[in-house]
Amino acid sequence: MHHQNSVFHEVLKHMPWGEFDRLIAQHDGEARSRGFSSRMHLTALLFAQLAGASSLREIETLLQSQRQRLYHLGMGEVAKSTLAEANAHRPAEIFTGLFSALVKTLQSGQRRGLRDAVRLIDSTGLHLSSLSGKWASFSEGVCGAKAHIVYDPDADQPVYAAVTAANVNDNTAAKQMPIEPGATYVFDLGYYDFGWWAKMHDAGCRIVSRLKSNTELARPEERAVPAGSNILSDRTGYLSKRIYGGAKNPLRAKVREVRVRIETGRVLRIFTNDLEISAQQVADFYKRRWAIELFFRWVKQNLKIRHFLGTSENAVRIQIAVALIAFLLLRAAQRATAACQSPLEFARLIRANLMQRRPISSLLERYKPPESRQIAFIFPSRLRPNITQGLCHA
Repeated sequence: MHHQNSVFHEVLKHMPWGEFDRLIAQHDGEARSRGFSSRMHLTALLFAQLAGASSLREIETLLQSQRQRLYHLGMGEVAKSTLAEANAHRPAEIFTGLFSALVKTLQSGQRRGLRDAVRLIDSTGLHLSSLSGKWASFSEGVCGAKAHIVYDPDADQPVYAAVTAANVNDNTAAKQMPIEPGATYVFDLGYYDFGWWAKMHDAGCRIVSRLKSNTELARPEERAVPAGSNILSDRTGYLSKRIYGGAKNPLRAKVREVRVRIETGRVLRIFTNDLEISAQQVADFYKRRWAIELFFRWVKQNLKIRHFLGTSENAVRIQIAVALIAFLLLRAAQRATAACQSPLEFARLIRANLMQRRPISSLLERYKPPESRQIAFIFPSRLRPNITQGLCHA
């Protein structure tokens, strides 16, 4: 009889295993393995993410129940104590490096001109237990972390991620992010640093952000705006020659301010260093920030980064990296099957059939709703993701 791999096995086919092995060797990932290899560790955590397990005990139980089918993936029984120790001590750099490698693999088939690349920057807050107070104390009795993300809205995937304690300023984390020359960077007021903006400008990047109310343009020059639009004004000028502390402002080029009235009636002062595109294009670029907000909501509602499996910084970094890897694998699997389902429907379908031995394409055909109407996918309540919780956004 023809052997058919499980849905989980098909999802894992998109993993760059050769790069993972290189990272294991580079960071000595098997130094304290005790029979629980880095590959077993990654497979267990990915299984937990895709299956919706939210505790070490639940992961242990799920793996135990599927041990015969997981055998073909090199998995055996895993005790929760073994998984906890691996999360605490196996270098997180193995998993964060794998996330970066997977991003590059997926981007290789989506090459666009640098000037066409849009990058959204933001961070999201993550609540942690008081047991994480040694490294993530935010205030008395409150502990938290931040996930700093650079997001590609056209590919619908993150391209960079870093984790810090919640009290680390967004600007501090942003300065560690790689800058892609020629790309368009869109971000909000949390990244208000003229020195950082100057580095982007010097790299040929387009910047789209907002100006604070107390930031004025020197030597302003008015430009025509379309009649009857939500664009209230469009002018060019120069930022202040001095910044806080009396230091010289390194961003000395002519810049631009576009005032826009949004649907709520609020007026935004949108900043850009691009003097060529239309005012409406500037407003449209800034509006694309909503995509990263939706990404944060999707990940928090459908992957497990609300409840952490460990309290150490290493364990938290591993779990966030694996959650983002799971997100990328779902996107890759969906593209490979040319599925028309929404990402949410696709993720639910994978979760409900994770260990079924059948091609993903057959699942999509089986659950395909009639063209005449939209039918919500219905799964047992224990498998249904919680989509009612709000977004915790920093």
